[in-house]
Amino acid sequence: MGKAEQTRQRILEAATAEFVAHGLAGARVDRIAATARINKSQLYAHVGNKDALFDAAVALHVAATVGRVPLTVEDLPGYATRLYDAYLADPSLVRLLIWSRLERRPSGDLFTTPHHDGPALARLHEAQVAGVLVADVDVEDLWSMLIALAGTWAQASLTRTADPGDPGSLHRRRREALAATVARAFVR
Repeated sequence: MGKAEQTRQRILEAATAEFVAHGLAGARVDRIAATARINKSQLYAHVGNKDALFDAAVALHVAATVGRVPLTVEDLPGYATRLYDAYLADPSLVRLLIWSRLERRPSGDLFTTPHHDGPALARLHEAQVAGVLVADVDVEDLWSMLIALAGTWAQASLTRTADPGDPGSLHRRRREALAATVARAFVR
């Protein structure tokens, strides 16, 4: 990894911590720069403005999760439980997405990139056509519900947020309940 890439990585790590803690509106570029051990003008040269920095932090965490947890339409319950584990392992992801929803896009699609979920929706549609998944739920709705089910115990939970320190038996119980619910709801 070159020096420029190392600097960008430090900036994104500092920005992630700042945005997770304070959101977009409360985050301060001077704190990000100080944490990243870079001056503000260099920071702007690397990533642009604060909005671009926020977008880069979100994109980094979303891409990492998609890379760690690829969609498996042939095992949708397993996908949901792996996503539960990903949310548990990376609380920054959910916090960044919550801030994005609160401060940027309170309704509609969370991502502004056209067809951000296009590949997943296409795979779910193919599975519906093949008879693997229920046909009476639109794939966009199925995708939204699947993501929400996997996030039942994530940081945005209205009832109970999972913690990595919770007993293993509790995580197993949640994974089993999640897998059973997804299977009953979406798998033929």
